[in-house]
Amino acid sequence: MSKPAKKYSQAARLHDTIRLIESRHGVSLDELVEETGVNLRTVHRDLNAISDAGYPLTSEWVGDRKLYRFITGFKDVPPVSFSLQELVTLYFLRSHLDLLQGTPFHDDLTTIFRKINSVLPPRYGAHLERISRISLPLLQGRRDYSKAAALLTELRQALLFQQRVTIKYRVPANKKPELYLVDPYSFIFYKGGLYLLGYAHNRLAVRTFAVERIASVQVEKVRFDLPEGYEPEERFKNSFGIVNEAPMHVRVRFSAAIAHSIGARIWHPTQKVSRLEDGSVELGFTAGGRMEIVSWVLSYGSHAELLAPPELRQELAETAASMAAKYSNRS
Repeated sequence: MSKPAKKYSQAARLHDTIRLIESRHGVSLDELVEETGVNLRTVHRDLNAISDAGYPLTSEWVGDRKLYRFITGFKDVPPVSFSLQELVTLYFLRSHLDLLQGTPFHDDLTTIFRKINSVLPPRYGAHLERISRISLPLLQGRRDYSKAAALLTELRQALLFQQRVTIKYRVPANKKPELYLVDPYSFIFYKGGLYLLGYAHNRLAVRTFAVERIASVQVEKVRFDLPEGYEPEERFKNSFGIVNEAPMHVRVRFSAAIAHSIGARIWHPTQKVSRLEDGSVELGFTAGGRMEIVSWVLSYGSHAELLAPPELRQELAETAASMAAKYSNRS
């Protein structure tokens, strides 16, 4: 039996709703209706008001129940302490995020380390700053995302609160940006680049968007739910890189001169490495991404030979012949 409707203001009701969500690991719509004594439409309106007020409200399916909760528990979050070894690791990794210089992520990271330094004895802080310089990532060909700081701020909000976005996206073949209505799922890092993975409603499919091609972002008031069991890794498990194409079985032979640097690395989860009598190695894997695979093999020059599939070998042979023709012309 439901509770009788309470005669109190919306502000008081919102206060009670916030306390209910804070006090539990997740609360359903039915429970909110029961506890507040209002109808389902009013509960939805109250949840939208709470979200609009800046509370990090999110929802997830647990079995057959949709539960609402805050991403952080506010008062329930205990102080976080780190050992000296953990702090060393944090400072060691800090320089690896230089890719995000000029973006809100890098600004937040700077604030985080400023807070850490503020509670450390001066000599520890100075020592950890020195440790941060023992790691130097060389990010050749990385993109400059400082000009996209405003866009990334909007996308971060949409990802945090699971809000739909409208983006203008520059497609190389078109002069004018195309409009996409997107449910943003995840940010993807790949070879110094930042990508947005999300469901494009006007394509009825999950798509990957390069952040540098996004001309504008408008965060909509409409919220979305992540697909049940969503795992971003699943999107790329059959890809050699960022391109999602039909997988093919690939075999490449590498010369003995560079065999040591090939067999010791993980190029794809499906890979199998065979060491040959002459010291060379043969690498096989199953993945999609024709252009990425061809470019990768070409990067090793004459030390790599693509053996399979035949159609990809032919494509690489034509590319190599075209390159040879250019270099043979000395005029």
